[in-house]
Amino acid sequence: MQEEFEEYAEKAKTLPENTTNENKLILYGLYKQATVGPVNTNTKAIIIRLHDCNMRYRSSRIQELVSVLISFLIGRPGMFNLKDRAKWDAWKAVEGKSKEDAMSDYITKVKQLQEEAAAA
Repeated sequence: MQEEFEEYAEKAKTLPENTTNENKLILYGLYKQATVGPVNTNTKAIIIRLHDCNMRYRSSRIQELVSVLISFLIGRPGMFNLKDRAKWDAWKAVEGKSKEDAMSDYITKVKQLQEEAAAA
């Protein structure tokens, strides 16, 4: 499942520019749930997840690590940071999903969006 998920994560980068923000947020939330786990402000969880991200991505994903750190440390972004708040909410919306379910749903959503783009 991990390999297929990574394959579809790459395919998601090639979705049309007119993919709706709603669909992009769904993908974002599922991706974060599958790769990082639930949104959490627990300090121990922060350290464990940052370590896991560092081991998984090494230095090529520094921006991802910073994003995760900020999300964990500040919790839900404030009302004047609408983009990050929407992303946080999308991630929080799938908080109860297992890693495997999030991966599966992500793959299904990318396939659906690819089919819609091909039919347009």
